[in-house]
Amino acid sequence: MANHNDQLPLTRTIVLVGMPGAGKTSVGKRLAARLNIPFVDSDQEVEIAAGMSVPEIFEKLGEPAFREGERKVIARLMQGEPKILSTGGGAFMNEQTRQLIKDNALSLWLKADFDVLLERVSRTNDRPLLKKGDPATILRSLQETREPVYALADLTVSSDESPLEVTVNRVITSVSEYLNLPSLA
Repeated sequence: MANHNDQLPLTRTIVLVGMPGAGKTSVGKRLAARLNIPFVDSDQEVEIAAGMSVPEIFEKLGEPAFREGERKVIARLMQGEPKILSTGGGAFMNEQTRQLIKDNALSLWLKADFDVLLERVSRTNDRPLLKKGDPATILRSLQETREPVYALADLTVSSDESPLEVTVNRVITSVSEYLNLPSLA
């Protein structure tokens, strides 16, 4: 079992991509704490920049305006010291954003099965895309559309019903292997 001050000699930010409910924020926070590097959530940064919540941005300005703001925020967050960056579920779908991540970071897809995603997103009511009809139908459609694009990420790690620490260990092992480093997990 790894200790809480693991160090990976990261030279690039690790960007977590995946569906709503995949665990990008939960896993990202624990991963950053384990690696003793900053954690940043792109949705929170977009909210700060816009001065309104993500649902408000969608409602008042529309999804295209949100995606443009998201792209600009992610570009800014790619600068500076390596960090763990959790992105919104649709961020990696934008070709410019995806290329920016590919050029400047290590992308990691947290992949979760549909039933796990549905159970997790059902716990909150703050996901604008899932409010436009039956959440299960919308989520399945989003998953079918997005997963082939998420598969373009540098790494894929399963985010299942295991405890968070198990998923964090999987991420650390995957990143260590990808970077040809000794595993810390």
